[in-house]
Order: sequence, then structure tokens, then C-alpha cells
Amino acid sequence: MPWLWLSGAIIAEVIGTTSLKFSEGFTRLFPSAVVVLGYVGAFYMLSQALKGMDLGVAYGVWAAVGVALVAVVGVVLFGETLTWVQVGGIALVIAGVVALEMGGRH
Repeated sequence: MPWLWLSGAIIAEVIGTTSLKFSEGFTRLFPSAVVVLGYVGAFYMLSQALKGMDLGVAYGVWAAVGVALVAVVGVVLFGETLTWVQVGGIALVIAGVVALEMGGRH
């Protein structure tokens, strides 16, 4: 169940972060409200996930997957580009989280 909570937290955080771009500096009401709801939901779900997960693993997965998804959203929705160096950096972050998880107790 903690992984389900963590997945929800990641999705909510990505929605909130994406809405930051749409909010245009909190000048647009609806996207600004989505930012607040997204982050409140993300932290609530992360707190629930932490009941059954180690903090380092949960936060590492949350951060790494969130970074990767936000980068993809930037490319798809906003026409941003990723260089191979940036893609490699994201892969290294994800590899670091995998190593953190594999090295933990089970």
C-alpha cells in the first residue's frame, strides 16, 4: 500500500508543478488553485506512504520520478528540449534511487 500512496504523491506533485507553468506567476486563478491542491495532496499522500517506507527511499523515488516526469511534461506540453546530457543526468538520478532501494533492508 505505501507504493500506491507514493505513486499518488508523485502524480499530484507533477500536476501541481505543471500547473505552476500554467499559473503564469499565480496570476491565473484556476491553475493557481491546482498548484495548491496538487502540493497539499502530494504531501498528504507522501505522509501516508511514509507509514510503511523508509524516508530516504520514499523521498528519493518521489524526487527522481517527479523530475523525470516533469521533464517529459515540459517536452510534450511546452515544446521544451532535452539534451543528451540532461537525459543522462535524469538517468543517473534514477539509477541512484534504484541503488538506494537495492541497498536497503527488505
